[in-house]
Amino acid sequence: MQATSPSLIGRENDLEALVDALREAEGGATRAVVVSGEAGIGKTRLVAEFLRVAGSAPLVLRGQCVDLDRDAPPYAPIVTAVRGLVAEIGGSALLDAAGPVRDALAVLVPELADLPGPSGAAEAPRAGSGQSAERVFDAVATALETVAGARPLIVVIEDLHWADQATLGLLKFLLRVLERARILFVVTYRSDELRRGHGLRGWIPELDRNRRVSRRELPRLTRRQVRQLTTTLLGRALDAPRLDAICTRTDGVPFFIEEIVGCDVESLDSLPDNLRDLLLARYETLGESAQRLVRLLAAGGVRVEHELLASVLASVAALAPASGIDAEVLDDAAREAVAARVLVVDDTSYCFRHALVREAVHDELLPGERMRFHTAYAEALEQRQNASSFDASAVSYHWMAAHNLRAAFTSSISAMRVARSSFANITAAQLGERALELWDQVADAAELAGQTRVELLAETAYALRDAGESGRAVALIDEALALETAPGARARLLRGRASFLANLGQTGSIELLREALGLLEPAAGEGPTASVLRANVLGELAARLMLEACFDQAIATADAAFTEAEAVGSRARMSVAANIRGISRVLSSSIDEGLADLALAGRLAEGNDSAVLRHLVNESDAFNQLGAFADAVRVAESGVEHARRRGVERTSGAALASNVVAPLFSLGETARATDLLDRALDLDPPIGYSAHLRRLKLQATLWSGDAPRAAQLLRGWRAELGRQLRIDTQSRLGLAAVAAEIALATGDTPSAWLESRVLLEPDHRPFPAYDLPLAATVARVLATARAAGIAVALDDPAPLADGTGTGSGSGSGTSIAEDPPERLLRSRLEACSDWPTAATYRALVEAELGGPAGTGDDPALWEAAVRAAEVPTAPVQLVPYAQLRHAEALAGTGDRDGARLAAAGARAAAERIRLDQVVAAVDDLERRLGIVRLSGGREVSTPGELTDRERQVLDLIAQGLSNRQVAERLFISAKTVSVHVSNVLRKTGTTSRTEAAFLSRTLPPVAASSRF
Repeated sequence: MQATSPSLIGRENDLEALVDALREAEGGATRAVVVSGEAGIGKTRLVAEFLRVAGSAPLVLRGQCVDLDRDAPPYAPIVTAVRGLVAEIGGSALLDAAGPVRDALAVLVPELADLPGPSGAAEAPRAGSGQSAERVFDAVATALETVAGARPLIVVIEDLHWADQATLGLLKFLLRVLERARILFVVTYRSDELRRGHGLRGWIPELDRNRRVSRRELPRLTRRQVRQLTTTLLGRALDAPRLDAICTRTDGVPFFIEEIVGCDVESLDSLPDNLRDLLLARYETLGESAQRLVRLLAAGGVRVEHELLASVLASVAALAPASGIDAEVLDDAAREAVAARVLVVDDTSYCFRHALVREAVHDELLPGERMRFHTAYAEALEQRQNASSFDASAVSYHWMAAHNLRAAFTSSISAMRVARSSFANITAAQLGERALELWDQVADAAELAGQTRVELLAETAYALRDAGESGRAVALIDEALALETAPGARARLLRGRASFLANLGQTGSIELLREALGLLEPAAGEGPTASVLRANVLGELAARLMLEACFDQAIATADAAFTEAEAVGSRARMSVAANIRGISRVLSSSIDEGLADLALAGRLAEGNDSAVLRHLVNESDAFNQLGAFADAVRVAESGVEHARRRGVERTSGAALASNVVAPLFSLGETARATDLLDRALDLDPPIGYSAHLRRLKLQATLWSGDAPRAAQLLRGWRAELGRQLRIDTQSRLGLAAVAAEIALATGDTPSAWLESRVLLEPDHRPFPAYDLPLAATVARVLATARAAGIAVALDDPAPLADGTGTGSGSGSGTSIAEDPPERLLRSRLEACSDWPTAATYRALVEAELGGPAGTGDDPALWEAAVRAAEVPTAPVQLVPYAQLRHAEALAGTGDRDGARLAAAGARAAAERIRLDQVVAAVDDLERRLGIVRLSGGREVSTPGELTDRERQVLDLIAQGLSNRQVAERLFISAKTVSVHVSNVLRKTGTTSRTEAAFLSRTLPPVAASSRF
C-alpha cells in the first residue's frame, strides 16, 4: 500500500493554471496564483507537483509562515526566501541586485550588513523612521526583479493564514509594483482559518482587484475522485460500503483519505470515528520514546531545526530528567516517526507531515509537559547568539505558552523593539499591547521594561501610528496623558496626539500643538530656554496652519520655529521652518519673499535627506502654482531621483511625482504625464502621499473623454480622499474642482453645485492658487444650472430641478446682478486679484457668466477668454476649452462660418495635447453645424443645405443604387439624377459618390445646442 498517491487526482485544472501562469511570467509578465482551501485539501501537494513539472529552469524560492499566534515573526517567509536567494547567488550579488537601497536588505538578513558595499551606498535604515519600511520593500522588489532578469523566479509562500501584517504588506507591495518582472508568486492559505478580524480577510479582496493575480480554491474530491485515490493508494478498488464509509468520514479531503486508508479499512468498525482520532492514529502506533519526541516537537511548531532540538533536549533534561529523551535514542525515535509518516526530515530540520497532526498532538500535551516544553524552547532560543527577529518573537510566544508571565513580559518588550527595528510596526504594536496587559501582573514592571508605563504606552501608540492604526493610537496616548503630569512629557504626548489626529483626517491638531507650546513656556521669572522639542512643535504647528490656509499665522509661527531651531543649532529644522514660511508667503501672494525663503531652505537642507525632500516638494509646488511649469518639472524631477536613491519612492517620491505630473499636463505633455502618473500610482503609495496623484488621475481620465470611468474612480476613492478634506484646504479645493467637473460631464448639475460650492462657504480662507481654477468651475456650474432651469442656493441641501427654489436659476425670481452665489463668487475672485494667473481666470469667469441670461453665450467674452488663456502661466487645456466655448457662442448667434473656424482651432489645439474630452465636444458641435470630417480630416457640409429632391438622391446613393436605379425609383431620367448628384457633391464638398454616401450615413439632422 502506498502512503501518498504518486499522481495528482482532482487537481488537473489547477495544475494547468499554474503552468500557464509560469509561461506568462517567463514571457515577462509578473503573475501570482493564490491557492486556497481547507486544511488537508492538498495545497502543498499541488505546489509540489507544480514545482516538479516546472523543472530546473526557473529558480525556486520558498518561504513558510510560522504558527506562533500573535507572535508571528516579522517577514518570516520573506526572510526564508531571501536567505534562499543568498544561498543561490551569494550575498554580494544579492546586494548588487538591490541597487541603491541594498543596505535595507540587512533588516531582513542581518549578516548582509557585514558585506562590503560600494562607496556612496545609502545610509542604513534606522528604527523609528516611517520611511525606512518603504526602503525595505523597495530593496526586496528591486533585488527580485534584477535576479529575475537573468533567470525566471518562482516565489512560493505557504500558509499565509499564519503571516504577520508586515509580511502581508510587503507581499501586497510586490504584487502591485512588479509588473514586468519574470516572477511567478504562488501563495497558499487555509480558507477555513480566516476568522473575523483576521488580517487576510481584508487582504484577499484587494488581490481580486489586481489583474496580475488569479485565485484557485481547491474543492473537496468527488466520490469518483475518492475511488480513484483509494484505488491508487491500495492497489485495488474498494467495495461500495467501504468507499461510502470513507467518503462520509473524510468529506473528500485528500489528507484525511490518505490517513484513513493507512488504518485497517477491511473492517468498517475499525475506522476512526472523528477527526481528532484520525489525526492521532499514526502517532498512537509509535513507541513511547517516539511519542515523547513528537510531543516535544509539537511544542516547537511545524518545523524544528535539529540544532535547536538538541538545546531543547538538554533544557528539558535539566527541568525534569524523567521527561526528557536520551540523545542516544533520538535518532531511533525520529526514524520511527518518519517511518510512520508522522514526521518528515530534511538536511537540518524535523517537520510534521501536516500541520493538522502537529496541532492534534500539541492539544494532547499535559499541563506539566506544556510548561516544561515551552520553557525549554524559550530558554534555548534566548541562549542563541545573534538572535533574529524570528527568535525574539518565538521566545515571547513560548514564555506565554509556558504561563511564565514575568518572562513573557520582558520578552514581549524585547520582541517589540526588534520588530520596530525591522519596521514591522503592527507586530511591534501587538507585542506592546500584550506587555501593557501584563504590566499589572508583574512586580517591578517598570524596572524590567526599562521604561515607565507612560513611555510604553507612547511607544506602542507610535508603532500603531506607523502601522496606519492612528485610531487605536489615540486611545493609548489618551491613557498616557491621564497618567502623565510633567510639562515636558505631556507636551511630547500632545504633539503625538496631534499627529495621530492629522493622520485620521480629524481636526484638533492645531489646538493640541498650541497647548503643548504653552507647557514649554519658561516659568515666571525664568529666561527663555531654547529646546529641540519646542522647535519641533513650532515647526509642526506652522505646517498645520499652512495646510489649513492660515497663511499669516503660519508665517509668524514659522518665524518662531526658525529662531528656535537656530538657537539649538539645527540646520535641518531651520530649513523646515524656512520652507514652511516660504510656501506660505508664496501662497498668500508675497511671491518674491516666499521664493527667497524657499531658496534659503534649500541651502540649509544640504546633508539632511528629509529636509532636502521637503524643500523640493514645496519649491516645485510653488513653481507649478505660479505657472512656472518648466521650473516645476525640473525641481520635482530632481526630487523624484533623490527619493529613488534614498528608497522612499512610495512616500516622498510619490509627492514629488505628482509635482512632476501636474506641470507636465499644464505644458501639454500628456503622454509623458500619463505614463509617470500611472507608474507612480502602481507603487501603491500611502493615501497621505497619493491623494494628489489620485486627483490628477481623475482629471486625466476626464480629459481623456471617459467621464463614466472618472466617476467610477471617484466613487471608489471618495472615502480615502475625504479623510484629508477637513484638515487640508488644498485637498478640499482640488477635489471639489475635479468632482464638480466629473458631475457636469455626466449630466448631474445638482451634484456639481454641491461639490463646487465649497468655495463659497462662509469660513473660507483665501487660497488663490486653488480658488481661481475652482472659481471658473463654479461659474460654469452656475451657468449650466441657469440654462437648465435648476435653482441653486448657498445653503440649500440640494438644488431644485424645477426652477422654483430660492437660489440662482432662470426661475428663481432673482436678477442676475443680485444673484447671491454669483455675488459671493465675484468677491472670492477679487480676493485673488494679486495672483499671477488672476487675469486668465477672471476672463473665464466673465465668459462663463456672460450673456443676457448669464448662461455663457457671449462670443466677445469667450474671445477675450481665449486671449487670456494663451499666456504661458496658464494650463494649456484652457485654450482649446475657451475656443470650443467661443465656437458654441458663435453658433448660437447664427455665425456658422465663425463657429466653424473657432471649432477647427479648438480641435487642433485639443488634438495636440490629447484633450479628447474637448475633441469629442467639437465633434458634437460640428455635427450640429452640419460638418462632417472624412478620412484625412477634410470637412464636408451638412445635407441640410440640399433640396428635398437632392436629399432623396443622396439617401438612395447611400443605399448603393446606381444612377439608373435611382432614376427608376424616383420616376425621373438618369440624366436628371446625374445633375442632382453633381449638385450634391458640389454643395457638400465631397469628391465622390462614396464620400457622399458616407456623409449621408453619419450626419444626423441639425439639432439644438448642447453644453460641453
